[in-house]
Amino acid sequence: MPIRIPEELPAYHILEKENIFVMSKARAEHQDIRPLKVLILNLMPKKIDTECQLMRLLSNTPLQVDVELLQVSHISKNTAQSHMNAFYKTFPEVCQNDYDGMIITGAPVEHIAFEEVDYWKELCEIMEWSKTHVYSVLHICWGAQAGLYYHYGIEKHLLKKKLFGIFQHRAEVETPLLRGFDDEFPVPHSRHSEFRREDVEQNPQLKILAYSPLAGVLLVQSLNGRQIFMTGHAEYERNTLKEEYFRDLEKGLPIEIPENYFPGGNPNYEPIFSWRCHANLFYANWLNYVVYQETPFDLKDLKNFS
Repeated sequence: MPIRIPEELPAYHILEKENIFVMSKARAEHQDIRPLKVLILNLMPKKIDTECQLMRLLSNTPLQVDVELLQVSHISKNTAQSHMNAFYKTFPEVCQNDYDGMIITGAPVEHIAFEEVDYWKELCEIMEWSKTHVYSVLHICWGAQAGLYYHYGIEKHLLKKKLFGIFQHRAEVETPLLRGFDDEFPVPHSRHSEFRREDVEQNPQLKILAYSPLAGVLLVQSLNGRQIFMTGHAEYERNTLKEEYFRDLEKGLPIEIPENYFPGGNPNYEPIFSWRCHANLFYANWLNYVVYQETPFDLKDLKNFS
């Protein structure tokens, strides 16, 4: 089934060429079903790349998903303002709405204290609002660190060097989010900071779902199941880490070849796309088991779940 996005959005035509089922809003309005409403707060610099990555994954289920894009007041340096004005909404424009699901992406601000990020107060307002207006919120990478800090007071810690590459993980508990996963599964990581396992374990409102001996905690969920925190980037495409690697090299930044990514560790070879199946399965599980089967049909009833 399709995701529902504006036909003018660049992702619409990119995904359509890949034979991914996208549907214009005009066509969807003639269908007598209620699509899932998913809001994406996109904090990543390359907005269009992130839009395509997430929408590919959200499209891979039998469910119709109505996607809306949200921005904070920070001016993007890597995406044309005309694109932001055309396709992104501001928080005042959505704050009266209710959503089945929401995704808060990562952001390249890990070296900055949370309170010093220029849109931190705005992000806190959005995260607080989400508790009563969104059934399930998926936080990614820095978004996961920000969410754990805001909701549970868990600090982030800078790493000695960038965690960069594809790492193997194992589920620690049975959970619908990882239903159908292999015993070990790969997920990309690209980050300079982490939250620590012991800090999560000390909070009785949280449970660790998946862990890597090398990359640390991958997946955390609140006990009520509605807040999900993923430290990795399952949404990344084949060449995303490759582009980051060569970008950092060109800038003269200290960067190592991403682990378990290029054949033989040689950046002249095409990267191995080893995580795509599990990424699709994770997002399908989130939409089906956490969002679709649990969210109220009338989203106005969300206040009864808070």
